[in-house]
Amino acid sequence: MNSPLLTILSFLIIFTVVVVSHEFGHYLLARLNGIRVREFSVGMGPALFRKKGKMTELVIRALPIGGACIFEGEPGEGAELGQVAARDAEEENREEIRDDLAGKSFNEAPVWGRIASVLAGPLFNILLAFLLGLFMVWFSAEDLPVVHSVIDGYPAQEAGMQAGDTIVSIDGYRVHLYREAMIKSYMNNGKPMEITYERDGQQYTVTIDPKYDEEAGRYYIGFSGPGKFTECNNLSVFRYSAYEVRYMLMATWDSLLYMLSGHASVDNLAGPVGVANVIDETIEETAPQGAMMVIIDLFNIAILLSVNLGVLNLLPVPALDGGRLLFLLFEAISGRKVPPEKEGFVHLIGFVLLMILMLVVLFNDISRFFR
Repeated sequence: MNSPLLTILSFLIIFTVVVVSHEFGHYLLARLNGIRVREFSVGMGPALFRKKGKMTELVIRALPIGGACIFEGEPGEGAELGQVAARDAEEENREEIRDDLAGKSFNEAPVWGRIASVLAGPLFNILLAFLLGLFMVWFSAEDLPVVHSVIDGYPAQEAGMQAGDTIVSIDGYRVHLYREAMIKSYMNNGKPMEITYERDGQQYTVTIDPKYDEEAGRYYIGFSGPGKFTECNNLSVFRYSAYEVRYMLMATWDSLLYMLSGHASVDNLAGPVGVANVIDETIEETAPQGAMMVIIDLFNIAILLSVNLGVLNLLPVPALDGGRLLFLLFEAISGRKVPPEKEGFVHLIGFVLLMILMLVVLFNDISRFFR
């Protein structure tokens, strides 16, 4: 077992970077659109540190989970990413900032400025994933969608596929990494798959019916890989970092659909404790390969978490960015605002439900240690 201190430190760094990136996206676009930002906080729970600036108060809270960029006058203010911002009596009575630099309250800003400010958080998570991907891809080899071998008696062999074939697309989805083919196969659930592959410069398209394996309890196409890797210590690093983010986006979205379709359960979800456990196992397994391999794998976890945070926050759920965007898009299309008190009430309900889900996931994470 590696040092618990190293695991805790890695967890705190990764979560802090991912959350701050998200909240900074909100903050930056809000200020660019002339919206006052009342509080920029990282974490949840009691405040450990407060610093009042001219326009925004910076708050560091006890638990490094979630955060908030609280706009002045925002409906449902403070309910974001598991964060309920404390309201001290002196804050309630504080004097409003009145100089021009302070900007407008959230509701006074143009609707498209508000949409940009809300959307910026998830988009900054995607941007962070791309920037982290540049480092990871530069120092590691990327898996190309080349078949290493085909399994006797399985559909891929029967369809004529051979070792060395390059997978071009699956069901119309363009494949750039072998992992994309792997996850498409894993989440197929037995449906026919149209696979286009290339051999000796010629492309072939076949329809494959995955074969169910009783022992494994899942369907298989019948090829394995990757059969080829490429190093990206040149300008291709930008392209393959984009492929990494694209893969994470696809994997996150497909995993959500897979779970919602009844093929997974809450047991497959992981919260902060589960993530810390993954980090611990990653460090332990990669430590014998050297510090650089540990760092690369931790970057990979950070990329996955950042993309997950971006995608999940865009879901149309009250209290999340996606829920707020629904109200704003309604206003942009209809020209009518939803009364702030009604919108705030909806976000409050969503926040309570999210807290319940977080408790369930936390219980599930902890119970894994005793199974």
